[in-house]
Amino acid sequence: MAASRRDCVQAPPAVILPGGGARGAYQVGVLKALSELLPGRALPFPVIAGVSAGAINAGVLASHAGDFRHAVERLEHFWGSLRCERVYRTGWGHNLVSGLHWLAAMTLGGLGVANPRSLLDNRPLAQLLERELQPEGIARSIKQGSLRALFVTASGYATNRAVTFCQAGGDFRPWRATRQAGLATRIDHRHLLASAALPLLFPAQCIGNEYYGDGGMRQTAPLEPALRAGSDRLLVIGTRDERPDPEPEAVTSYPALGEIGGYLLDVIFMDHLSRDLERVERDNRTWAAIPEDHRAATGLRRVDTLLLRPSVDLREVAERHMHRLPASVRALLKGIGAGHGRLVGYLLFEAEFCRELIDLGFADAMDRRDEMAELMAPEME
Repeated sequence: MAASRRDCVQAPPAVILPGGGARGAYQVGVLKALSELLPGRALPFPVIAGVSAGAINAGVLASHAGDFRHAVERLEHFWGSLRCERVYRTGWGHNLVSGLHWLAAMTLGGLGVANPRSLLDNRPLAQLLERELQPEGIARSIKQGSLRALFVTASGYATNRAVTFCQAGGDFRPWRATRQAGLATRIDHRHLLASAALPLLFPAQCIGNEYYGDGGMRQTAPLEPALRAGSDRLLVIGTRDERPDPEPEAVTSYPALGEIGGYLLDVIFMDHLSRDLERVERDNRTWAAIPEDHRAATGLRRVDTLLLRPSVDLREVAERHMHRLPASVRALLKGIGAGHGRLVGYLLFEAEFCRELIDLGFADAMDRRDEMAELMAPEME
């Protein structure tokens, strides 16, 4: 819970959808539970902010904001029918050429060998998003009033900042802060692709004059876009549990490249969010300590937040499903020391894994239905 400056008169609730690769399927389960608990057809969150895989979920929600249950059904079908080859190329030939390209670039880079752009080729995802996303639906949702703002964040490699692309009504105001900017634009599949361009794994996406990568890299304040839109009730759907890992009882082996990669993705997608939620909680305590007749002068307000996150370690779930990865991808991950669930879980775009995460998200949300009802009390009347 937190307090922040109000940029708008009204205070619409918001949903925050951080990244997580294939773990993004968990968010669909939470949204499915919410669609069954809330009455009415329209999206209960007029403000949507998404990053990486969360940006994909946000884009689909925004394009069908007038019919929340239909939007969730589309998301469930999208994730529940995924295969890795619909997200990135999985053929032995391609992965062999990619591996040799990296090797040649590292050893012969000064002899005319072009630097590789990424470990994996996500052109299938680009084609999938172009078919699935309906940009005209976003504009229609805003015009009809069922959507107030859609925020999609990507990291600009040239400007070294987090750029939040926003499609909103006429009250949106662009902003600039330290290593951050908010820009008004018409969001399409390219913005989602840029936001989901996992560093090193997927290639950056060019928008305008700049290449963009995964939004989680530079977005140190994931709640900021929704707060700038005036939201004072935030539902945050995480993609990682927060149980601490046990202390090692003996000296561990040196971390492999794949293990380091998975560690970095964990930091990108959830650590910034956790710190931002803590900051918001501190602001709330400050707001509460200020005498009521002085609060207006501070520009602070109370902001209620609810964080829903997996009740189990998704690394364990990913390890159970790792055999579903195409053999070429398993070999590639094994080659970089990623034979466990941390990095695997980000790349396991297989229907069985995704459906298990959807079911888990649904169950976790239902277990906390009372907290969701408290947060969404006006919408549930």
